[in-house]
Amino acid sequence: MEEPRSALVTLTTERLVLRAPLESDVDAVLAACQDPDIQRWTVVPVPYRREDAEFFVRTLAPQGLASGNEFIWCVVERETGRLVGTQAVTRGPGDPGAGSVGWWTAPEQRGRGYTVEAARAVARWALTDLGLRRLQWLAYVGNEGSRAVAERVGYRHEGTLRSYAEQRGAFRDAWVASLLPSDLA
Repeated sequence: MEEPRSALVTLTTERLVLRAPLESDVDAVLAACQDPDIQRWTVVPVPYRREDAEFFVRTLAPQGLASGNEFIWCVVERETGRLVGTQAVTRGPGDPGAGSVGWWTAPEQRGRGYTVEAARAVARWALTDLGLRRLQWLAYVGNEGSRAVAERVGYRHEGTLRSYAEQRGAFRDAWVASLLPSDLA
């Protein structure tokens, strides 16, 4: 297993920079996570408070990186530095060769292809540089936006897992898809 990293690798695409969350991101993360769709389709706390955004930036992201099992990026526009959303790769404790991905996009940034662009960069990094053999995408059934991103990146739909994914104390059905190194375009 790879040694824990001290700094998150910065990924750059044509229009975006994916970097570690910074203290200066707290306000933008707080604003984005007020969005009803982010709250509906993710596990962010509801209501989402300032202390939740501070915990995300100051504790969750750094501790995940220190463990070597969770890599969380803030995605920002290259030209403006405005927050687009987040991307994450989490390695499961039972299978260090596999990882799960997740993302959310600020409402005002949707429809520009940014999340697909960022998810491709993360997938390439995870399947090449990190050396994972499989990435898995899960989303609650009905999250068509996330599903469209996964499909555009090349994830292959594998099925529906019934009563699988927990969200605030309730188990929901989830779609699952995977991406292998051989799937990279």
